[in-house]
Amino acid sequence: MDPRLVQSFRQFQRVVTREVGALQGDFLDRGRPFAASRLLWEVGEGDVEIAALRARLGLDSGYASRLLRTLEAEGLVEVAPSPADARARVVRRTAAGTAEVTTLDALSDDAAATLLAGLDPDEQQALDAATRTVTRLLTRHHVTVETVDPSSPDARWCVERYYEELQSAFDAGYDPAKAVPIASDDLAEPHGAFLVARLHGQPVACGGVTVPVGAPAFLKRMWVAPSARGLGVGALLLDALEARAVRGGADVVRLDTNSVLGPACRMYESRGYVQVPDFNGEPHADRWYAKQL
Repeated sequence: MDPRLVQSFRQFQRVVTREVGALQGDFLDRGRPFAASRLLWEVGEGDVEIAALRARLGLDSGYASRLLRTLEAEGLVEVAPSPADARARVVRRTAAGTAEVTTLDALSDDAAATLLAGLDPDEQQALDAATRTVTRLLTRHHVTVETVDPSSPDARWCVERYYEELQSAFDAGYDPAKAVPIASDDLAEPHGAFLVARLHGQPVACGGVTVPVGAPAFLKRMWVAPSARGLGVGALLLDALEARAVRGGADVVRLDTNSVLGPACRMYESRGYVQVPDFNGEPHADRWYAKQL
C-alpha cells in the first residue's frame, strides 16, 4: 500500500471527526456523546435485535450495553426479550426517542449548513462530490446481493416499501392489482430470480427478473431504499439480474417504468437501456426500456 494513501486517509479521519463534532462528549448539545446518538438513529422503527445492531455498527457487547443504558436512562429506548427468540434481546425507540431523532436530524442539518456556508459554490460542489464518492466506496463492501424466495420476509418487506413509494409518487396512486400480473413463480428458479440487497445485513433493495424461453428477459420490482441511494446498490442489482438473464439464454432485457421516477430512469439510461415502444400495456408506466445483453 502506498504510504501516501495511508497518510492521506489518516488525515481525512482526523479532519472529519473534528469537523462533525464526533470528539465532543456533548454531541450537538444533546448531553450525550456521538456514539449514543448514532446508536439511537440506527435503531430505526420497530424492534431490532441488539446482536444485529452491534454487528451493523461494529460495536463490542460491553460498549453497546453501556450506550443502551445511557439511552434507556433518558427514556429514549426500551430493551426487552425478543418475541421470536427467548435467548435474544431487542431494542426499540420510545415516542421520546423518535422525537429525539427528529431533533438530531434537524441539528445535524443546521451544523452541515453552517459548515458549507464557509465555502464558495465551487468548493461546496467539490465537497459534495467527494463525500458522495467516499460514502459509496467505503460502504460498497458492506453490501451483499442474494437470490431469495420471493415470498421470504425480506423480499415481502422490500416489495411493500416499493409499493408504498409508488403510491406516494404517482398522482393517481398505485394499485398493484391493476398492474400487468407476474406470478411469484416467474421470479424464482427455474423461470427467473428475485434478489435482495442488504447493507450491514439489513434489506435495502430488491429486484426480480423473469426469463421466458425464447423471449426477452423482463425486470420487475426494482427498488432501492432512500437511505441506500447513491451507493451503487442499484447498479449491483442490475449487474446480477442481467447476469441471471444471460444464464437463462436471454439476449435482450426489458423493463417498464414511469418518468416521475427520474433517478431510476437516469440510472437505466446510464447503463445502456434505451427507450422502446410500449410492449406490455402496463397502466402505471409511461416509459419502456430495453437493453442488448
